[in-house]
Amino acid sequence: MPGRVSAKAKTTGERRGGRPATRRSRRRLRLVWLLVLLALAAYLYYRPLASYVETRRELSARQSEVTKLRAVQAALEQQLAASTSLEATRREARRIGWVRPGEQLFVVKGIPAWRKAQRKVRGDG
Repeated sequence: MPGRVSAKAKTTGERRGGRPATRRSRRRLRLVWLLVLLALAAYLYYRPLASYVETRRELSARQSEVTKLRAVQAALEQQLAASTSLEATRREARRIGWVRPGEQLFVVKGIPAWRKAQRKVRGDG
């Protein structure tokens, strides 16, 4: 009969058309192994790739920080070059409260209140 399988075919795993059932199972087994190997490769490559991406991101952030710091350094160097004159040094010393030998330092407090009172006296405020 055309649709039936013989007893010998059942024991050896043959089907209609003379194809063994093991060929299909071997193909599935190869596919499973291929998928397992691909999954293993993806798993093994994940951490190094993630580390690489994170390192690139951090490098980019550091490079932008270096660019900003170089701009600040250039501004400070320009300020230093401008302040190397003797007069600039004297002005800066006065600004921070230094006095020359023989001078006496006076600290005047309440200037805003005095100015307000002066405006009232003059009629400006």
